[in-house]
Amino acid sequence: MHSKSEIVKSVPQKGFFGHPKGLLTLFFTEFWERFSYYGMRAILIFYMYYELHEGGLGLDQVTANSIMAIYGSLVYMSGVIGGWFADRVFGTRRAVFYGGILIMIGHIILALPLGFTGLLFSMLFIIVGTGFLKSNVSTIVGDMYAENDNRRDSGFSIFYMGINMGAFIAPFIVGTIGEEYSFHLGFGVAAIGMLIGLIVYYVTQKKNLGLAGIEVPNPMNKEEKKKAVRNFVVGIVAILLIGIILYVTDNLTMKVFSLLITTLGVAIPTIFFIVMYRSPKTNKEEKSRLLAYIPLFIAAVMFWAIQEQGATILATYADTRTDLSVGSFELKASWFQSLNPLFIIMFAPVFAWIWLRLGSKQPSTPKKFAISLFFAGASFLVMIIPAKMSGGTELVSPWWLVLSFFLVVVGELLLSPVGLSATTKLAPAAFAAQTMSLWFLTSAAAQAINAQLVRLYEAVSEITYFGSLGGMSIVLGVILLIVTPLISKAMRGIN
Repeated sequence: MHSKSEIVKSVPQKGFFGHPKGLLTLFFTEFWERFSYYGMRAILIFYMYYELHEGGLGLDQVTANSIMAIYGSLVYMSGVIGGWFADRVFGTRRAVFYGGILIMIGHIILALPLGFTGLLFSMLFIIVGTGFLKSNVSTIVGDMYAENDNRRDSGFSIFYMGINMGAFIAPFIVGTIGEEYSFHLGFGVAAIGMLIGLIVYYVTQKKNLGLAGIEVPNPMNKEEKKKAVRNFVVGIVAILLIGIILYVTDNLTMKVFSLLITTLGVAIPTIFFIVMYRSPKTNKEEKSRLLAYIPLFIAAVMFWAIQEQGATILATYADTRTDLSVGSFELKASWFQSLNPLFIIMFAPVFAWIWLRLGSKQPSTPKKFAISLFFAGASFLVMIIPAKMSGGTELVSPWWLVLSFFLVVVGELLLSPVGLSATTKLAPAAFAAQTMSLWFLTSAAAQAINAQLVRLYEAVSEITYFGSLGGMSIVLGVILLIVTPLISKAMRGIN
């Protein structure tokens, strides 16, 4: 058994832009994993609602948007499973590798012409695989830094830039191939991206990561293993029974399923907080930090509820409401998915430099979260202008989407890498990987809620939709600023 300080000391402390060399391995692993995921996601919404003769599945846009939200929610919910296996069974290092294999299989299935059935099976593999990989690779990043290392936020910002470099390139390659030639060919390219990521990780992990991610933080004894297997079987049977009951009663519909996912999206993190808070393995100081984490969690859910609609509402907006002709040049709707990572690549180094420059004088985590909500709200409020100018029917300039994506990215850089870092610092020792999974549940909860919100987009005006959500984000940001002193106090010395 190795303590965190021993793990940190065992890894070279400087070798990648003044950071541990292991950051290089994780940087490129996530680069290719995000290339595969965001490449697939850039064309998935179009694949679902394009007509059969266009190579799609022929679903209506409301259903396609709802499925995308549900899919995104389940991807992040699965982080709970991945975090649990890492904490209790085989550690974060192996969890990342196994997850990459499952993701690659999911993309291979999508590359085959298997229709709606193939879509569902591919989603299953990608959901579980991302749950194993996504939260655990971030946990390993945190393992490479001492708790009070001032490079931590900067390191996560660099890591976050790697994620977004893969996400930036993917829509141009996978999106263009998917829209120009074949959706299935595009999905095949995504599978190749994940394969490259697996090779990079496997070849360099031993040399660069040292002991980080090897340790199982909270291994199970024999009795706990029996209980875990029993609970797993009971859970599977319960899910099958619910499915059978819904089918027999003619309630196995997308609307009912989306309501179920929305309920789970709210219930799972709630249960998570309660279990960790009441655990005898969580000491008094850790309990206080968990309470401080709750308002940060709620703020993150509000932020992601807006940000994640870039792949649903704003994606369909790019395809159906935006003038894609720029002179004689024709834009691809999928290319707009590169705006978010493009702006992050441009400004992540700036934010990393600012945090290093300010050091201990930088704004507290709660203040960064509050400001991020202001930018998220503004990104939706600006969409009221083209809605008003076009009457909700005429095609609008693509620059409105560019502005919206830019504003939400500024908020994202204030919240996402900072949230990753804060999670590793506020996590109870016995629940390290699972607490990182809790961070990703902010996205799960947001997209579970979005499964209902995207239905409202067709029922109300664009002005009402964008205005209401943008206003809610700003109001929540003000509330968070007011309670910041209380949150900071409860964080017990963690800034």
